[in-house]
Amino acid sequence: MSFLNKKILNFSNNAFGLDLSDLSIKLIHLKKKGSLDEIRSFGMVELPKGVISNGEIIKKETVILKIKELIQKTKPNKINSNKVICSLPETKAFLRLINLPEMKEEELKEAIKWEIEANIPLSLEKVYFDWQPVEKSLGENSKRNSVLMAAISKEAVNQTLEILEASGLEPVGLEIESLAQIRSLIEKKESEKTTLIIDIGDRRTSFIILSKNIPCFTSSIHFSAGLLTDALAKTLNLSFEDAEEKKMNYGIGIFTKNDHIFKATSSALDGLVSEIEKSTNFYLTELKYSSSIDQIILCGGGALTKGIITYLSKKLNKQIILGNPWINLNLGKKLPPIDKDQSIKYSTAIGLALKGLDYENLP
Repeated sequence: MSFLNKKILNFSNNAFGLDLSDLSIKLIHLKKKGSLDEIRSFGMVELPKGVISNGEIIKKETVILKIKELIQKTKPNKINSNKVICSLPETKAFLRLINLPEMKEEELKEAIKWEIEANIPLSLEKVYFDWQPVEKSLGENSKRNSVLMAAISKEAVNQTLEILEASGLEPVGLEIESLAQIRSLIEKKESEKTTLIIDIGDRRTSFIILSKNIPCFTSSIHFSAGLLTDALAKTLNLSFEDAEEKKMNYGIGIFTKNDHIFKATSSALDGLVSEIEKSTNFYLTELKYSSSIDQIILCGGGALTKGIITYLSKKLNKQIILGNPWINLNLGKKLPPIDKDQSIKYSTAIGLALKGLDYENLP
């Protein structure tokens, strides 16, 4: 989709991926070495609370300074390019698969405008939008025009471009987080599976549902890794820092024994399960692009919380796996320089960097 590539001039495959989130900035730079892919540079800096909130950049100067700091401290090599592909926040984006009757292309363009206005809370004048037809047939709507449409707040786009340029970077592309995650987490081959990706972040959780590798549905909820820490702090009368340390050591507790840690987090976890069931039920009974969810992939920093994969697998009666963001890279016999447990935090940045290698995008 091209609507966020309006800044592209002389696009090259030397762009790195930059993931801006509420509490951190992550960077990945990939390069080709013969037939192999190489992780040339990577790094992460944390952001103080309130610098970016719900995807909105509140303190621009701080973000600019942190981007410059990150660029200077990447490993194992310094960044040798100023070309960047940056993430756009899921909370400011709208991605939907819609079905329309057969019509001429000009009529289709007008119909899509109507659909956008009907499906997003912003007026058409306040968003950049684009769409592309989907060739594969999905579910009960196989005889209609399936169109993948995306819209993003103009304010979010313009704000991101301003920050990047003030940091001395040349933005050659911007991409919604979910599309970048699909590129890194979903193996690049034909698949008949329906996949739910659950991204548990520090401030929110996002759901992405794909059928035949086509994104059909996205949504975000308030559950987060930080919410579990808050629950521990409140219930056990701990400081946030002490609660975070306890969560790092013990995760959600032992739910089979209903210990004191699990009792403190169980209400928040029940809310997460309820939201997962609500989203999947809506997808299966209302959208009807497929008849079942075949696999669930967890990503984001919260996915590393001890016990959460086992707990969700039992509650949802589904096998859940931790995502592998290196699945579409050919590293040969080399291991990634980022620890396996930490790699999942970089799934968005890796997806952006893959685009920087000029890989063919997934639908």
